[in-house]
Amino acid sequence: MKLLRINDVRLVTGLSPASIYKGMAAGEFPRSVAISARARGWLDSDIDAWIEGRVAASRLDSVGGR
Repeated sequence: MKLLRINDVRLVTGLSPASIYKGMAAGEFPRSVAISARARGWLDSDIDAWIEGRVAASRLDSVGGR
């Protein structure tokens, strides 16, 4: 298990920090966990699962004609 900081999450997902936090607020992106009083991180497995879900949804959309 590994914790990713915001810059790592940004690089892996291609999303801006604002989009990441907006997605979290909307319940559409994995929640971060507290590392310390001022530091947050994301579980790499949560980010991997989110990416896999996006890929699967994209493939379903292309098959469904959307």
